[in-house]
Amino acid sequence: MADEMASSQSQYPTIDPGEFDLVVYGTGLPESLLAAAAAVAGKTVLHLDSNAIYGSLFSSVPISSLPSVFEDSPLFSEIETFGSAPEASRGFLLDIHGPRVLFCGDPMVDLLIKSGASHHVEFKSVDGSLIFWDGRLCPVPDSRQGIFRDRSLGLAEKSQMMKFLKLVRDHIGLDGKEGGDGSGSIAEEDLEIPFVDFLEKQRLPPKIKSIILYAITFADYDQDGGESCKKLMKTKEGIESIALYSSSIGRFPNAMGAFIYPMYGQGELPQAFCRCAAVKGALYVLRMPVVSLLMDEQNKLCKGVRLTSGQEILSSQLVMNPSFVVQNSESHMQSAREGLNSSNLLGKVARGICITNCSVQPELSNILLVFPPRSLHSEQLASVRALQLSSNVSVCPQGYFVVYLSTLCDDAILGKECLHAAINALFSSSSSETSTSSNNGDPEPKPTLLWSCVYIQEISQASCDAALCSCPTPDGNLDYRDILETTKKLYHSMYPDEEFFPESAASVNAEDDGALSD
Repeated sequence: MADEMASSQSQYPTIDPGEFDLVVYGTGLPESLLAAAAAVAGKTVLHLDSNAIYGSLFSSVPISSLPSVFEDSPLFSEIETFGSAPEASRGFLLDIHGPRVLFCGDPMVDLLIKSGASHHVEFKSVDGSLIFWDGRLCPVPDSRQGIFRDRSLGLAEKSQMMKFLKLVRDHIGLDGKEGGDGSGSIAEEDLEIPFVDFLEKQRLPPKIKSIILYAITFADYDQDGGESCKKLMKTKEGIESIALYSSSIGRFPNAMGAFIYPMYGQGELPQAFCRCAAVKGALYVLRMPVVSLLMDEQNKLCKGVRLTSGQEILSSQLVMNPSFVVQNSESHMQSAREGLNSSNLLGKVARGICITNCSVQPELSNILLVFPPRSLHSEQLASVRALQLSSNVSVCPQGYFVVYLSTLCDDAILGKECLHAAINALFSSSSSETSTSSNNGDPEPKPTLLWSCVYIQEISQASCDAALCSCPTPDGNLDYRDILETTKKLYHSMYPDEEFFPESAASVNAEDDGALSD
């Protein structure tokens, strides 16, 4: 038995040196950001992952790898699949934490450019956005041109939306920042009231109000829901979200709208930051599980990790993947880890991945779709968001489309019911269901659902306790703003005197690259 163990351990490389300023376990986006920021600051960094690929909970994987992803993390449950994977299944790269996009004016895009990570990833534009209204998909008019082109809006609705957007534009100013130049600005007291009440004061019709709330500012919950609304958006937050949306349109010349998506999937983002860290001297070792934490007997703080190879690595600071569970550890070590996790769960998000044979909108390839609260059924308390992607972002073979869906939920059953309602609204599961209403009311063929996977993911917040930090899981948002802000706070809790990615010569002129592929 001892010989077998020694033989197994000898298969792993010996890591030299055996002590680092920072040890990071897991290559998810927050972990990769922390590793890169520390490496840029001159820290010695060891970055480990038990998997053979980068990304952890933020990775993009083949269909065949999904079962092992779900089995390896206690964060996933209620997994169900439908249909058979296409014969060309090796050509798919599926985001575990979809749907996810980046605003062109997103702080994450700014960081990609500032850090130089934009050199390691390419993006494609999202072609357009649709909202589910009155049983059909309608375009989201997010610009002056879009409003005038939209045949689903009447003249009065177009005029009201133009008037509202002008009010917002005057408030935020030409530079796209809240506050503007003061001319025609929104009253201070109005900024503190619920955004839905402010929209009512503007006498906006229900459809325009829904577009602004759920397809432009991306409110999560039913803003008209009273006590059932878990998060009520204030006007100030709504205006800031519109400012971000507006500043994103036209930032990059080859981006059609406000959103971009990384070629080869969202898993490319953590890889890009890992490459930045490696350039600055961070050491990377994949396929290297951590089996336990090492504890300093005097101060009862974590001082390192024991690897599956048997090697012990010392470090004054540890960052762990939120899926990590201590194995075979002494009771005080287990208590340290449980202390991080005891109150970290924030809720659940129901996620779905679908593969279909044609676009939900024939003339568009990459589309963002929003199902506002209660648009699918009366108990739908949160928006369902969906993202359709085509082969031109290299996540599926030609002739196929991948559609991601998600909705926040407290109850797994209700969350999955909402996803299934959205899936049924978009796709047919057999040739007998052949049509749905288009945005002009005419029947159009529904895409056929070839394969789907629906599952529940627990949302866990970040935590930091002396020498041991745990990163956040993917959240229920459409973008990475909250993840980035949380990661910055973690970094400053570890290194209060260090700047998070200071300006460097490497990032000069990075924006000239355009951040998008042709």
